[in-house]
Amino acid sequence: MSRRRDNYENSRWRRFKRWLEGEIDPLTEGGVGLSKAPSSTAASLEGTDRGREPEEDVALSPGDLEKDVALSPREPEKDVALSPGGTEPDTLPALREPGGRGLRLYRKFYQIMSIFLCLGIICVLLWTIAYLPAFGNAGNPDNNEVSARYIEKGLEETGAVNMVTGMILDYRAFDTFGESCVLFIASCCVLVLLRIDDDGGSGDAEKRKREANDRVFEPKNDIILQKCACVLVPVIMVFGIYIILNGHLSPGGGFSGGAVLGSGLILYLNAFGFQKTEQMFNGRTYRRITVSALTFYCLAKSYSFFTGANHMESGIPLGTPGDILSSGLILPLNICVGLVVACTMYAFYTLFRKGGI
Repeated sequence: MSRRRDNYENSRWRRFKRWLEGEIDPLTEGGVGLSKAPSSTAASLEGTDRGREPEEDVALSPGDLEKDVALSPREPEKDVALSPGGTEPDTLPALREPGGRGLRLYRKFYQIMSIFLCLGIICVLLWTIAYLPAFGNAGNPDNNEVSARYIEKGLEETGAVNMVTGMILDYRAFDTFGESCVLFIASCCVLVLLRIDDDGGSGDAEKRKREANDRVFEPKNDIILQKCACVLVPVIMVFGIYIILNGHLSPGGGFSGGAVLGSGLILYLNAFGFQKTEQMFNGRTYRRITVSALTFYCLAKSYSFFTGANHMESGIPLGTPGDILSSGLILPLNICVGLVVACTMYAFYTLFRKGGI
């Protein structure tokens, strides 16, 4: 039969359990901050007060109160940690003291485990590299099987005349999806770092907004720039759409076409300013386009990969190679990638320029 320890509340296991339950935090003030008191303390306090009779309320006059305050000023109250019995102040254990032994051991353990984790990752990576085939060997899969599959079966399996587009948007479509997500995450990070937020209508925020206004430090209503933009912006937009839609037929695709569309938006912004540009493209439009494009991309390729991995018919027609409506999902995926790239380029420019979209 196990024996109950008298100092169970101060044992290491009890402190560790309270740390797991969130009662103490060894990283803040040496674990002094407690979110809730132990149940035994409440029970003991209830037991000690149970036998006492309620004190009678004595009405004091204002003069008596002033004398009491003047003659016996109270000292500032101090937080006293009660022992498990609830009657005596408890000397805080080493884990609760700032810079105590428990905190020092925890930090040392954390550093040691971090070193072991890094060494473990390095060993796993080196072990994996040791089993890789020799670089440049003619018998490697990347020198025969993979490239031969792309060349011989690419047109039949993807329906794309452009072999490179068929590879990056069909065979390796999830890699391209990761690249699109990286662009979106990068724009979110730049938004967090450079955005100028309202801080309760203070003068500093208004001053920064006025300084970031795009029409302050530039020629207002430059007629030459605006007339050139009226001619060039429609041409740039049409050319970018052409590159995106013909990515599976000729050199081009979502990345290059999206860059062209983004440059058209930036040119229009420079010519007419944010106030007019935000009538057709603002922060809400940016969020809707990027989230919708990435969601469709993920769902479409997840369905295609699921059916292909299980040797099931996907039901997605490949069409006639060479036609604009062909190559299965490659055309809509190109459109999604182009929209994400265009929105990301425009977002980067606006954030670096005025701190907002």
